Amino acid sequence: MAGRQLLRIKTITEYHRVMGLPKPEHPLISIINLESVLHPPGDNPINLVFDFYSISLKRDFHAKIKYGQQEYDFDEGIMFFISPGQVFGIEMNKDAVLKRSGWLLLVHPDFLWNSQLRKTIKKYEYFKYSVHEALFLSEKEEITIMGMLHNIEQEYHSNIDKFSQGLIIAQLELLLTYADRFYHRQFITRKISSHKILDRLEDILTEYFNEDHLSHKGLPSVQYVADKLNVSPNYLSELLKVLTGQSTQQHIHEKLIEKAKEKLSTSDLSVSEIAYELGFEHPQSFSKLFKTKTSLSPLEFRQSFN
Repeated sequence: MAGRQLLRIKTITEYHRVMGLPKPEHPLISIINLESVLHPPGDNPINLVFDFYSISLKRDFHAKIKYGQQEYDFDEGIMFFISPGQVFGIEMNKDAVLKRSGWLLLVHPDFLWNSQLRKTIKKYEYFKYSVHEALFLSEKEEITIMGMLHNIEQEYHSNIDKFSQGLIIAQLELLLTYADRFYHRQFITRKISSHKILDRLEDILTEYFNEDHLSHKGLPSVQYVADKLNVSPNYLSELLKVLTGQSTQQHIHEKLIEKAKEKLSTSDLSVSEIAYELGFEHPQSFSKLFKTKTSLSPLEFRQSFN
């Protein structure tokens, strides 16, 4: 993965722009017919990282993909799942570009706020580096998945109302559950390799932040996390850079922002109170970090849910 340009795409609107697509109808979700993508970044070898979920269903896709530190088996598979912050490399031949077809569903994590799926989406193994095969679908399974994608597409192109988000999330959750079933069928006779360190890192940070000791303990240090994982701080940051494009400190900040979003969207605490609960001595420092990471002030983020 080293030596290639790393292209980080932070928003779905930016993805549309890079791919030569019209502006999305909703800033936090998009469903794309791959035949309409004019400028795929795979024309030249490149490493990519998205700040949103990507679910793709592709046909006639002949490409070399590196996902984390491993080759990704896409010879027969047609479904491909990527979580926010994961690095993947793609090298596509020119003939494959001409024959490209299928669908791409992009979902920003903020679209899932105030839904149960926000918490449960991380349980699906196929969003982790531990699964390094695409999902092969039988004809019947593909029809099932396509039905749900068409339902999402229909709702996406309808006039947005108060029911739209809930209906799309319900279809998305159904799609993920079926994909989980199909993956378990696929792996009955296969061994899944693992990147256990990423799963453990997520568990350590989740436990630390859920204890709500930030107000007097402050943020966990890189040394603290590395000690918990029994690795050196330098080794951990280098590994995370390869797998996610971010350092250990950036991962800690991402978890902090996730916790802040939860408090802003589900509580009546003031921004200052949230800042203190998250271990900030000065609310201005919290607001500055939040805006740097999200392009919104804490109040603007909160108002987006009203």
